[in-house]
Amino acid sequence: MTFLEFLDQLQFPEELLSSLREFYASYEAAAIQNKKNIDEIQPTLILFLKLVQFQLIEPYEFESYHQAITEPYDLYRFGIDFLAPLIQKDKSSVIGNEFVDQMQSQIERGENVILFANHQTEPDPQAISYLLENSHPKLAKEMIFVAGHRVTTDPLAVPFSLGRNLLCIYSKNYIDHPPEQKPEKMAHNQRTMKTMRQLLSEGGKCIFVAPSGGRDRPNDQGLIEVAPFDPQGIEMFLFTAKRSHTPTHFYPLAMVTFNLLPPPDRVQKRLGEARLAQCAPIHLAFGGEIDLESLHFSENPDKKERRTQRAEAICNLVRQLYKQISYTKG
Repeated sequence: MTFLEFLDQLQFPEELLSSLREFYASYEAAAIQNKKNIDEIQPTLILFLKLVQFQLIEPYEFESYHQAITEPYDLYRFGIDFLAPLIQKDKSSVIGNEFVDQMQSQIERGENVILFANHQTEPDPQAISYLLENSHPKLAKEMIFVAGHRVTTDPLAVPFSLGRNLLCIYSKNYIDHPPEQKPEKMAHNQRTMKTMRQLLSEGGKCIFVAPSGGRDRPNDQGLIEVAPFDPQGIEMFLFTAKRSHTPTHFYPLAMVTFNLLPPPDRVQKRLGEARLAQCAPIHLAFGGEIDLESLHFSENPDKKERRTQRAEAICNLVRQLYKQISYTKG
């Protein structure tokens, strides 16, 4: 049975059916362009539909800390298998492998690593694992991702979220929407940060966070830019790591994954965004450990201003890595 044959049997809302047909048409074209046998991918695509169906019938409730589901389906593997046919492997790359080695050593010593990164597509966790699983399989599988509520509530995103270790929060883009839910959402975020502190206290953790609170988007000239980092978000992670009393190391990471599954031009508050897949290479660039003490700020005594400058300095490290990818990979 094929994806479309199985889809025709499902009692999904018409808008969702239309969106899935559009997505499949783009996915099939991209996979064929990438010289993949679409017939061999059908079981993975059908599993995706089954997971969407499960989510519509009985929505999965994510806890503050969600651990990847690997039984009865290995959903970690499913996510990578789903994304792989779109990726031009021979044109993809990882820059800064020596820093990944350093991170791995620190984690094995029981210390922690937090990656401050940009974010471009919903399946960024799968893209990272795809590029790291041969060289650093344990890190690729055990990495913890800070996830916004969109990927834990949208039926088309949940199947991929189920296969990852997640710290679930409400990002700054959605915490005020709707306004009456803001206190509840803020309380949820506080619970999540408490959980993160407990994880960091245990040690041996690697946590990925995108401090922009959303995905990168094109500017007025059509160029994709690394979105600014939120100072409050940066400080929250620095403070939580310090309170864990376990050595924690911070690294910058730049990602180029945009073309695989571009986001809509504008941030959407409602669920159900259209998704169109493309065949493209992907790139990661890791930088050296961030020495927070060496970041230079003005002598401005205002605490808010100093935090803004720190967020800009860390974001600029990621932007420099992003430019490095652009210059060397086109």
